[in-house]
Amino acid sequence: MIELNFRECTLDLLDNKFGLRQIRNCACLDEWMAMPADGSDWEEKVIAHLRELLTENVHDWNESELSQNFIGPVFALVNFTDDRFNLFAEREIGGVVNEIQMSGHPDGMVASGRRSPTRPYFCFQEYKRERDPRGDPAGQCLAAMLVAQEINKHEHPVYGCHVVGELWRFMTLQGNEYCISQSFTATGEDVSEIFRILKALKQIIICDLGLSFTNQVYATLHMLPSSQDHQGLL
Repeated sequence: MIELNFRECTLDLLDNKFGLRQIRNCACLDEWMAMPADGSDWEEKVIAHLRELLTENVHDWNESELSQNFIGPVFALVNFTDDRFNLFAEREIGGVVNEIQMSGHPDGMVASGRRSPTRPYFCFQEYKRERDPRGDPAGQCLAAMLVAQEINKHEHPVYGCHVVGELWRFMTLQGNEYCISQSFTATGEDVSEIFRILKALKQIIICDLGLSFTNQVYATLHMLPSSQDHQGLL
């Protein structure tokens, strides 16, 4: 059986191997991007502080520094931790898609399970450099989403996100069609939109899909920090 690691994947490779098609308008992406999710004054102050830190450091932080100083705190503020699901990092997932064994270590997943993730469902992430990034972040994100879709029997759209430095792009996959959002710049006013979109994702997990799927990974992202000296991929 052919084996394919997420790190090897590009959009072009996935389009050709799996008959995927990028489309401009996806109802599931549009609904996600428009979904309201209010933040408290305290949360807005924290987000503003994190934006300032990012603005000052984005061109110098390596992957770990971007994750620890900005991405992690943003996710902690959304709080994807619950008795029924949790935020996991660098856990291996894999599956067979069209007779190809695909696997990798997404940098973050929101998954059912308190101590370890089980079946992938929503979004996946990877961290790379902003300058001269190795590989295709969108392709690696989509590869993980394909595995999630297969494991979950194509029952729901799969959600994803990849981040390059301060730029965030959200993704959805349904069947063989996927969409990629416009870029959101975390060093500007878009940071509040990014926070709202992540809170909306949590609402989708809890409300729209319910939690009857007790053994599913619910969300992850692909993310690329800006670093000049970080070596290799996570």
